[in-house]
Amino acid sequence: MKTKLFRLYENYMIVVGSLSSMVFYLQAYKIYIYQSANDVSLLAFSFGLISVMSWLFYGITLKNKALIASNILAVIGALLAVSCILIYS
Repeated sequence: MKTKLFRLYENYMIVVGSLSSMVFYLQAYKIYIYQSANDVSLLAFSFGLISVMSWLFYGITLKNKALIASNILAVIGALLAVSCILIYS
């Protein structure tokens, strides 16, 4: 049985996890605006994508709302960033 404090903390982690995925969106936006990914590492963002996909699958396995919600946003952002790197390199 989840306590009220646990549910509050879980909601807090959904917000924190979602905000931390902004790094992917910000990089994709910058690449798109400047139409260049020359100084961006495809390898690093590919590892980031693999990492957040792993966390998403782990969250699904645990049926953990915080992990699932925040990592869905992160996977989408990472896919955007990797796509922009591939397009504008």
